[in-house]
Amino acid sequence: MPEPSPTPQRRGRLFRLGAALVVLLAVAGYLAVQYVTGGTGAPGCKVVSGKGDGATYAFTPEQAVNAATITAVGTARGLPERAVTIALATALQESGLRNIDYGDRDSLGLFQQRPSQGWGTPKQIMDPAYAAEKFYEHLAEVPGYTRLPLTVAAQRVQRSGYPQAYAKHEPDATLLAAALTGRSAATLTCEGRPAATRASGPDAVRAAFVRDFGRDAVEPAGAEVSGAAATPSPSPEADGRTVTLPVTSDGGPVTAAGPRQRGWQLAHWAVANASELHIARVSYGGRVWTAGNTDSRWRPGDGAAGAERDAGAVRIVTAQ
Repeated sequence: MPEPSPTPQRRGRLFRLGAALVVLLAVAGYLAVQYVTGGTGAPGCKVVSGKGDGATYAFTPEQAVNAATITAVGTARGLPERAVTIALATALQESGLRNIDYGDRDSLGLFQQRPSQGWGTPKQIMDPAYAAEKFYEHLAEVPGYTRLPLTVAAQRVQRSGYPQAYAKHEPDATLLAAALTGRSAATLTCEGRPAATRASGPDAVRAAFVRDFGRDAVEPAGAEVSGAAATPSPSPEADGRTVTLPVTSDGGPVTAAGPRQRGWQLAHWAVANASELHIARVSYGGRVWTAGNTDSRWRPGDGAAGAERDAGAVRIVTAQ
């Protein structure tokens, strides 16, 4: 005998179950895309004030990578923290610290620079390190920019139709600059993510270091000719997963405040790039950051021996 047809009531239940399954799959797919691309719901980053005043700024892994690049390019040029703050506030206003490929007319990238206005080719402008370099190049030509209000300094470079808009980003940019230049220690954290979607491992860390700080940070120009002390290269250790970034006071672009500030700049740079480079652990100055912790705090390291070991280098452990 033929199977009896489902009753209308049963068909209704099956339809509702099917519809619920479709909705759940759609939500799961959306969350997965957001997780991978760094959008809403992605593992977050946060910077806190080193002054103990409770000020904080939360941002995405994508924004963290771009902010770290902007800062590294500025310090590699020997520019002061104020220049970095101006650059970060400008990028926050122009693009939300995202490397977007669209904008007003032919504007592109972090700073919405225009090929038609001589900022470079579209490909160059879409390179965050290049875009930051061009911004600083123009900022350095502004007389007394460190003493100017941020809105004025930024406007002298950008020629924006809304010059006062930069002001609202100054508090967040100030927090970011203090952390990413290393002046404010152990104040930047990211949750990290357990799986990488892009190149990972020690080689990727070294490539990103050169990308942001420049090749001179690894091999200073003229070192072989003049005999100057070269900054030791970011080097892999025996386990194949650990990269050491030496903190030196000679031969490299160390901040005026000294090696300790340089060390925290490199440590925060590594944490900001944790999702991008699949970094699992960063240690410096007796403190350790580990990806995946729910609070993502910098915690005490391996006692006095660990602090002494980490005093002269930032150690980065990749997940693979």
